[in-house]
Amino acid sequence: MTGRPSIRMLLSVPLTVVAIDQVTKFWVAGRMNLFESIPVVPGFFSITYVRNPGAAFGMFSEAHGLLRMGFLVSVSLVAVVMLSVFFLKSPHAERVSRVAAVLVIGGALGNLIDRLRFGEVIDFLDVFVGRLHWPAFNVADSAITIGIGMFVVSAWREREVRRQPRSDGPSPAATRPPHHPGDAP
Repeated sequence: MTGRPSIRMLLSVPLTVVAIDQVTKFWVAGRMNLFESIPVVPGFFSITYVRNPGAAFGMFSEAHGLLRMGFLVSVSLVAVVMLSVFFLKSPHAERVSRVAAVLVIGGALGNLIDRLRFGEVIDFLDVFVGRLHWPAFNVADSAITIGIGMFVVSAWREREVRRQPRSDGPSPAATRPPHHPGDAP
């Protein structure tokens, strides 16, 4: 297969993730007050408008603003470049890893746009059960999480394939002629 579909996928999936991420964040920021919450599934899921100056789970949110911003923007840019190179150099048959890469790229770009525009990321997907509360997240975070999960599954599958014993030749069943009804045993 030529490089064209790869470039198409490298552009289309991240741009789709970014578009959905930015439209949903625009809607939340334009229609809700900061910290406002709209129950969707009572006791489990709400749309809650918050802003996260840090990374996942609020990491680095206490760091100095300029240092935090420089670090998180740099990490995002390095991740996008490295995953793009990985995507372009991966064999076409490694579909799961390639899809994982473009999902993470899209998520990283979606959150990078927020960091550059606002100095923080808009989060609004709020999942909880009773007092157990998952930190709020967004579409970009979801794409990153799904992509990383796909990388883990792909690595696990690859490890399982490598663990299977190899044979030096065809199996005995492959060397026998096929049995047809009516043939003598």
